Amino acid sequence: MMKYIVIILFLIPLINHWWLMLLCFMIISFCFINLNIPFNFIGKVSGLFSFDVISYSMMSLSYLILFLMIMASTNIYKKNNNSLEFLFIMLMMMLLLMLAFSSDNLLLFFIFFEASILPTLFLIFGWGYQPDRLLAGYYLLFYTLFFSFPMLLGIFYIYNNVSTLYFWLIMSDMNIYLYLSMVLAFLVKMPMTFIHFWLPKAHVEAPISGSMILAGVLLKLGGYGLFRVGLFISSYSLNFSYIWISISLYGAFLVSILCLCQVDIKSMIAYSSVAHMSLVICGIMIFNIYSFLGALVLMIGHGFCSSGLFCLANIIYERTHSRSFIINKGLITVMPSISMLWFLLCSCNMAAPPSLNLLGEILIINSLISWNIYTFIFLMMISFFSCCYSIYLFSYTQHGFMNSGFYALSSGSLCEYMLVLLHWLPLNLLILNFNSFMIYF
Repeated sequence: MMKYIVIILFLIPLINHWWLMLLCFMIISFCFINLNIPFNFIGKVSGLFSFDVISYSMMSLSYLILFLMIMASTNIYKKNNNSLEFLFIMLMMMLLLMLAFSSDNLLLFFIFFEASILPTLFLIFGWGYQPDRLLAGYYLLFYTLFFSFPMLLGIFYIYNNVSTLYFWLIMSDMNIYLYLSMVLAFLVKMPMTFIHFWLPKAHVEAPISGSMILAGVLLKLGGYGLFRVGLFISSYSLNFSYIWISISLYGAFLVSILCLCQVDIKSMIAYSSVAHMSLVICGIMIFNIYSFLGALVLMIGHGFCSSGLFCLANIIYERTHSRSFIINKGLITVMPSISMLWFLLCSCNMAAPPSLNLLGEILIINSLISWNIYTFIFLMMISFFSCCYSIYLFSYTQHGFMNSGFYALSSGSLCEYMLVLLHWLPLNLLILNFNSFMIYF
């Protein structure tokens, strides 16, 4: 782990050079993915940090998304909008996420889990669009902190009883209060329906980089935390799984309908994230090998798909200065190539083959129906409405009568095409390397 920390510290003098930093982030992400081969055991143990398939998957996703965030934010460099501070926040985000996803110690993981909120807050406050960004930042901060404080008390309780905080060594007698303190912080972070109100607000007010890191990585911190605390709460949690699965299925159904009522493109993509992450919660709470595998695959697939959709929404926003469905119509006339990318990512959002979303949903749906056959009613409605709002998102923005002021729009730059393709390619090609995810389970 030290070599990655040293690399990040050596990058700090380069924050004056935007394109050099972009190149360094690209090299680091591709080197990390290719030089660290996932293995079916806990490796690179250093006392406080270690490495396994789940850590490797989440860290690889983080590195790629951070590289794509800088690529998507070239307007900050062109307009000289505090680009030096922006690159410094990217470096701090990389460091905190790397430490969070590789921590072995429950208290260390909690510290880095909470610290990762700060760079996101700075992104929303510093580069957000509207005056409401302050309220969105407060929502993000207080929802997370309010539900995380019981977890901190639970960590102290575990250490007092077990004298260790290593995930692999904790064998504590569970009770309902300790169980809720361990679970609620991660359910808010994912977020679970009914405690998700901070997410659409934060997405709408955040800049493109903030939306990408929120959808691509920070929601996955909740799933990663449930994977880790599941090592010592699984036997107790099976008694309460029906509560979380029932809430998530019913909530995903309601949120899927709510997506069809949205008039803001970013808000609709944010609500679709809530619906997808509800399925991830169901997969983790079943505590089944196939459901765990499906949850991991769906988290990675959703990270690429949702981040790519936010990039496409931002490409439109930079031209029309509006995120409204009412104004953004008929864009296939002036941006046909971008429309093809809209179609490809909307298809992945509805879990079309060969995307990772399809593989993850198949594994989770199989696990849910084997857990209780009556869940097929909600799963059927969730899948149907997922298809509906994805088609609605594509057809409403790309077809119809175009606003007469849009005829002078540019059809897209090479950087924008590369940005969206670098989301779509891993989303659809990683299914060929599915055995890398399976070796841990």
